[in-house]
Amino acid sequence: MKQYKVGLVGIGAVGTEMIKVLRQRNFPASEIRVLATREREEEIAGEIFHVQVATPEAFDGLDIVLFAGTEGAKGASMQYAREAIKRGCVVIDNGDDFRMDDSVPLVIPEINGDALENHQGLIANPNCSTIITLMGVAPLHKVVPLKHMTAVTFQSVSGTGRDAVCELEQQVQDYAAGRSSEPQVYRYPIAFNVLPQIGGPKAEMPGFTSEEAKLTFESRKILGVPDLRIASTCVRVPVFYAHSVAIHAEFERALTPARAREILSAAPGVKVVDDLAAAQYPMPITIGGGDDVGVGRIRVDPSVENGLALWCCGDNIRKGAAQNAVQIAEELIRRGLI
Repeated sequence: MKQYKVGLVGIGAVGTEMIKVLRQRNFPASEIRVLATREREEEIAGEIFHVQVATPEAFDGLDIVLFAGTEGAKGASMQYAREAIKRGCVVIDNGDDFRMDDSVPLVIPEINGDALENHQGLIANPNCSTIITLMGVAPLHKVVPLKHMTAVTFQSVSGTGRDAVCELEQQVQDYAAGRSSEPQVYRYPIAFNVLPQIGGPKAEMPGFTSEEAKLTFESRKILGVPDLRIASTCVRVPVFYAHSVAIHAEFERALTPARAREILSAAPGVKVVDDLAAAQYPMPITIGGGDDVGVGRIRVDPSVENGLALWCCGDNIRKGAAQNAVQIAEELIRRGLI
């Protein structure tokens, strides 16, 4: 099998997970070259990596470059993505800088891998909540077109980064010890609380946040339905890893819950866990750390014609970020596009 030289820009929570996923999936990498803002040594899953300073020359000789930027982390891909492409690399960007660029494919391989066929050297990784939502909805949409979707997300603190994970842990410890603590990462305490705001106000969607806008615009692009009606509320919850989404979907024709389970059970990357009587459904505590998106609580939504309600849950750092990016690279290889 052909081997590829892989570059990785950024070594935070997502970048670290990207290396783990590359190794776990036996990606054909002859080299993993880690680039960041400063030179140092990093140990990841028992392996030592020499981190180089990101410069234009640092991309020489690489075949694939994964940019591991998290939401709102501007700079790296804007500064270096085009430079890497000029030097012969195919870039897969986890950040949000290029997602809505018409010339850049926005890809979830199980859903719209065909979009890679016309790539121009740069592919965007969707937002974590978009990926987890569409893994549950897109297989149904392919059978019966979707007309409308309402989604409420329950997003873990790891989506904000390592500091947020530490803050939640510290606040829980402080609460148990009877100590007070001042929030640093979030405006309000996150322990034993929910925050109905992720991101800032979005001018294009008055009253909605940037996270909610991403779910709307990215879903439309990935599904290829530019006028799809979508409404969402994105909420930060005191969970370390894995996002959950409550979805109410309206389709052009009726889909029974039994038929929906049949479709989803056959969909790659989806695990149906749906037995209400036995209290079986996907939860962050059981889904976190896994590769699949769990779907459960599948039932008729009687509030609309041809409506279904369902619950999706997936690891936001893995399938919602690092794993999806690596899967894009695998799909490029499978299609002979690199």
